[in-house]
Amino acid sequence: MTYDEAIAFIHGTYKFGSKLGLENIKTLLERLGSPHKALKFIHVAGTNGKGSTSAFIHSVLIDAGYKTGLYTSPFIETFNERIRVNHQLITSDELAQLTGQVKRAIDVMLSEGYNHPTEFEVVTAIAMLYYQMHVCEVVVLEVGLGGRLDATNVIDTPLVSVITPLDFDHTEYLGNTIEAIATEKSGIVKKDGITVTCPQALGAMGVIEKKCHEMDNRLYKVAFDTLEITHQDFGQLTFNYLGASYDITLFASYQAENATLAIETLNVLIRHHGFKITPDQIKSGLKKAQWIGRLEIVSRHPFIIIDGAHNLHGIKGLAKSIEALGKEHRIIGLVGILKDKDVDGMLATITPYLDAVIITKPDNPRAMTAQELTMHFHDVDIISVCESISDAMKALYAHHSALENNAEKTLYLAFGSLYMIGEVRALAIKHNK
Repeated sequence: MTYDEAIAFIHGTYKFGSKLGLENIKTLLERLGSPHKALKFIHVAGTNGKGSTSAFIHSVLIDAGYKTGLYTSPFIETFNERIRVNHQLITSDELAQLTGQVKRAIDVMLSEGYNHPTEFEVVTAIAMLYYQMHVCEVVVLEVGLGGRLDATNVIDTPLVSVITPLDFDHTEYLGNTIEAIATEKSGIVKKDGITVTCPQALGAMGVIEKKCHEMDNRLYKVAFDTLEITHQDFGQLTFNYLGASYDITLFASYQAENATLAIETLNVLIRHHGFKITPDQIKSGLKKAQWIGRLEIVSRHPFIIIDGAHNLHGIKGLAKSIEALGKEHRIIGLVGILKDKDVDGMLATITPYLDAVIITKPDNPRAMTAQELTMHFHDVDIISVCESISDAMKALYAHHSALENNAEKTLYLAFGSLYMIGEVRALAIKHNK
């Protein structure tokens, strides 16, 4: 099997939907020799911040000398981003080889009358084989959707269960109350484990506490009230937490909260699992952490930033960062959003910070067309309406070329969907070569 054939096979399983449940993934992994049984995990669930928090933990563990896997979704530019060890992405040859192995196991399952695994189940199986093959000492495992019935929840009790901020997203699968969402997310809490979470809405925290009590988990809560951002600019954020100062290059305001959640998770590994991680290694690892697509500068001329904010909670975090950083800039939004999001709530939160917008359509079947999205904008100038991201970027460059004295004080901010910002990123980088 070639790399292209592997990608075609993986994406071809999209038609099998997102059937939530663990029987299929259990059966598939058994056919593959149960590679997950040979691994230790840090399991990360939540609505926002999962990827960045996982990246911080991954970076520190590598700095401390541990061979560490990282599993995330979705990807921004290349599929291989989803599966990595010690910052290195799975190679195309490895992905092709392991996909072929998984496909053969699926063929056996189908001959025995089982359902075809979903795309996420297939990718999860590939990842487990990859981490086993590379003899990872620990894997930072990000949940795909929810937690309780997510394919990643096939693992036994992890070293730590981590729950990032909870809010409303994917309500058609997870429920339309914060308590229902917390019930699904806290499904990663397993018997006799340890759970770390951040401050949550009262209803959500009550669910998490109850689940931890039922499963005999020790629960650690991050003390955000001791967190203070002391410096922030385009490229660096400094914060104090529990008497220590940390520098990170992920400079969005919300990254300080993600970093403190990572710090508390690492402290659990030190206190309860004997990991040898020094305070200097925590500081160094946090500073080295990179995570593309989260308030990331992808061009200086013109000044373009992309952010993966794609739900109301994420947009609130983005607005907080722009309020802190963008006062000297005229901000032009490049916006595309999926139909199943709280579009009006998102735009009501962010448009007060925008001077004008370029509207486009993310490359996803669930995307709202650019014309549909225009109907949700009020009291903000619309520069252009483009049904393709490439046309939206052409409109951005045309707008910038027409500027004179204000060119250096204009910031273009692309946000609204993870399925959009990867193409914006690639086009911006290509334009600057």
